[in-house]
Amino acid sequence: MEECDYDLLVIGSGPAGQRAAIQAAKLHKRVAIIERKAAVGGVSVNTGTIPSKTLREAVLHLSGYRERGVYGASYTVKQNITMGDLLFRTAHVIRHEIDVTRHQLTRNGVEVIGAEAQFAGPNTLNLKLLTGTHGQEQVSAQFIIIATGTTATRDEHIPFDGQRIFVSDDILTLNQLPRSLAVVGAGVIGCEYASMFATLGSRVTLIDMRKRLLPFVDGEIVESLAYHLRENRVTLRLGEEVSGIEPFDDAAGKHVRIHLASGKQIITEEAMHSVGRTGNTTSLNLAAAGLTTDDRGRLKVNEHYQTAVPNIYAVGDLIGFPSLASTSMEQGRLAACHAFGIPAKSVPELFPYGIYTIPEISMVGKTEAQLTEAGIPYEAGIAQYSELARGQLLGDDTGMLKLLIHQDDHQILGVHAIGTGATEMIHIGQAVMAFKGTVDFFINNVFNYPTLAEAYKVAALNGLNKLRHV
Repeated sequence: MEECDYDLLVIGSGPAGQRAAIQAAKLHKRVAIIERKAAVGGVSVNTGTIPSKTLREAVLHLSGYRERGVYGASYTVKQNITMGDLLFRTAHVIRHEIDVTRHQLTRNGVEVIGAEAQFAGPNTLNLKLLTGTHGQEQVSAQFIIIATGTTATRDEHIPFDGQRIFVSDDILTLNQLPRSLAVVGAGVIGCEYASMFATLGSRVTLIDMRKRLLPFVDGEIVESLAYHLRENRVTLRLGEEVSGIEPFDDAAGKHVRIHLASGKQIITEEAMHSVGRTGNTTSLNLAAAGLTTDDRGRLKVNEHYQTAVPNIYAVGDLIGFPSLASTSMEQGRLAACHAFGIPAKSVPELFPYGIYTIPEISMVGKTEAQLTEAGIPYEAGIAQYSELARGQLLGDDTGMLKLLIHQDDHQILGVHAIGTGATEMIHIGQAVMAFKGTVDFFINNVFNYPTLAEAYKVAALNGLNKLRHV
């Protein structure tokens, strides 16, 4: 093969692409990232992870949600919260993250090319440069990593307008907060935004074909989430199929009518359609590289994130579940290491999941359903935030931490949490599981007081008390 322009070309500058490029650069490889948007960071920084989590923080602060357990349900930091109030904080964080990302790439010697890429062959890309009206060039690389991410799936039969009927990618352009909102699709994104708008006082209806929320999450945690959503006046329409969505105007104003296959109709001010995401692959001309996608534009990869063409890798949301920024970063790192023959390993079974609903959820390891199906004997140790001094200080007396403990050797098999700080707390359990720790670690360890981390000792004692009777 002739000398290539680069050792590695990465298409997309989201978390997966960044980590892949920086890893290769640290191996002293010639690396370039191709980004078709004016700003680096991909969906994660510009319309997805960072904006939605910042929006959530603004919601929690301005609504006074965290203090309601102490000051009452009517407590709020600001009356008449607007989209402008929420977006002020979001715009600041986005600008900062874009600057940090660009600085990291520059500091590591990664070239950033503003262009739209199309495959001309397995090792070659045609670039339509963003600068100049007719800028075009061709570049080649020994390896190519596709990290183009996804966009919200849009049903061609639904009249999206970005305001009355919209998808999650449109959130940052909404003109006003809806007084009533229907969310079609109760996946992670749907549940997150449903809980946010409900916290702001919107009347929310959450619709999904499945009989339960978030099937991959522990059943007891999901039950708790459903309880909190209902407490916040969210109506759950589970096991319901949407047959049509249409806007209409009447004397009361502009509305949306949602038709359910069961014959019901839901009238709402606005509707958010959240039925999954589609890979950003249509413009890549993958056929020229010998690649094809599934019906959602996703690429199939092996355990090393190689596609059907060995020198082309795919990472991030583009390859499907779990589609988390954290796992995408790790996929990018591992793909770059494998491409250049550097030994690297990870522990996918210990990847933590964070779901930023209100209240937030996090988990690592096995669920009770998985352990039961596998025939593994276990006991559950549970700590309620209401038992913790820190829970009372925070005004959160509804949170919970659950440890799943092997009945025979007392190893920790899974950790599940819901409530304030759940996504931070989970890493303690993750570390203990990585080192094959047992419940005795939490019994013998001393935690700062008062902290939420104490929940591990409380849950461990609860579990051990049950195990003594086995």
